Amino acid sequence: MGPTEILLLIVAYFVVLVGISFLTQKSGSNEEFFKANNKSPWYLVAFGMIGASLSGVTFISIPGTVETSGFSYFQVVLGYTIGYAVISLVLLPLYYKLQLTSIYTYLEQRYGFYAYKTGASFFLLSRIVGASFRLFLVAGVLQLIVFNELHIPFYITVTITIILIWVYTFKSGIKTIVWTDSLQTLFMLISLGVSIVLLMHDMDISFSGISDYLETQETFKMFFFEDWHSGDFFFKQFISGAFIAIVMTGLDQDMMQKNLTCPNLKDAQKNIFSFTIILTIVNFLFLFLGLLLTDYANSNGISAEKDDLFPAIAMSGDLGLAVSIFFLLGLIAAAYSSADSALTSLTTSFSIDILNIEKRYPKARQVKVRKMTHVGVSLVLILTMLLFEYAIQDKSVINKLFQFAGYTYGPLLGLFALGMFTKWKIKDRFIPIVAVLSPILSFLISWICSEWFNFEFGFFILILNGFLTFLGLVLIRVKHN
Repeated sequence: MGPTEILLLIVAYFVVLVGISFLTQKSGSNEEFFKANNKSPWYLVAFGMIGASLSGVTFISIPGTVETSGFSYFQVVLGYTIGYAVISLVLLPLYYKLQLTSIYTYLEQRYGFYAYKTGASFFLLSRIVGASFRLFLVAGVLQLIVFNELHIPFYITVTITIILIWVYTFKSGIKTIVWTDSLQTLFMLISLGVSIVLLMHDMDISFSGISDYLETQETFKMFFFEDWHSGDFFFKQFISGAFIAIVMTGLDQDMMQKNLTCPNLKDAQKNIFSFTIILTIVNFLFLFLGLLLTDYANSNGISAEKDDLFPAIAMSGDLGLAVSIFFLLGLIAAAYSSADSALTSLTTSFSIDILNIEKRYPKARQVKVRKMTHVGVSLVLILTMLLFEYAIQDKSVINKLFQFAGYTYGPLLGLFALGMFTKWKIKDRFIPIVAVLSPILSFLISWICSEWFNFEFGFFILILNGFLTFLGLVLIRVKHN
């Protein structure tokens, strides 16, 4: 495929998304933008969350990790199932009971003003960086295969990327996204399936012979119990996976905002249960795709690795035009299904948690303020992506994403854990200090353990950070005489 054909494919794709936005938008009210009037079907939310959870990072990076790490990532995925159970049985009942729009308003009710603003600020920082990481990766691929040949500079690519999201989310927000994410998840799963089937056909692997094929592959190693120092050690990965799910879904406004659009708690819990099963299967299939891509590359003398592996093979044309087309559709779908909801959730959190529009502005002006915030958040994402163009050197993005999340979501974990499982009162004005010091101490401890004791925390850094936050909150609790 040439750059012109690829560009036409991208344009056609977004015409469909914009068409959906016009069909789903009605009043454009804040209630519609933030909560979809609490009328989203649970099965639609569950399906759409698959794409939002995986993103373009997973689409490219997970297959690329198989060569060096085998199937070790699946240990994290198994841990997710425990985390999603906690979300369904503990967090969702709390959110529905309090009828929250932004989940961080819980922190104000539990602790006070400073805790509320601290929690919301850490989410905003985490999600801005996380969403920008994901979009940066996809924008880089599109720049390489399309826009470089058309002599379009990277900053134009980035700007267009965000504008396209803004176009179909600016009026009805989460109401539109529930539908567009479902379509994008469908495209991503079709892309995954087509890539696996055509690779298996080219490599003469039958479906009945998959188990025999897996037994012959050295990289098909799922469980790592040998070295507890390693970041791949099973219990580190499994326990970390549970906490990653809790904080990056259950304590994340982006992911919870979709769940809170369901009519009631029971439907929201059905959504999480279904989502957990599908997500586990899909992650395994992405790892299996990575195994096939690695084997194919070794057999055909292809030197690409990590994040370059899937794009290099898919766009080479050796597997046929269908793989190239569906790779592009899947990549764009995976990236935008997470980015559009991130833009909407950032707008929601900043409007409600920082600007406090429901209390500070008259109802007639609230929609205008929200729209201005939507534009402002879009500009911030553009600037952040441009910074990444010069700052990121490591081509394997997913580890950076989760590593950063471990430092920024840790304080949220500590705040919610102490708030939900104790009745202690905390000196609210000192909470921002604890929330800032905990990630710094976590980094120092992680560095010392790595340099002096050859011990890698890996994803476990999230738990250390949350524990330090919890401990810091205990130290500043109000002591009764």
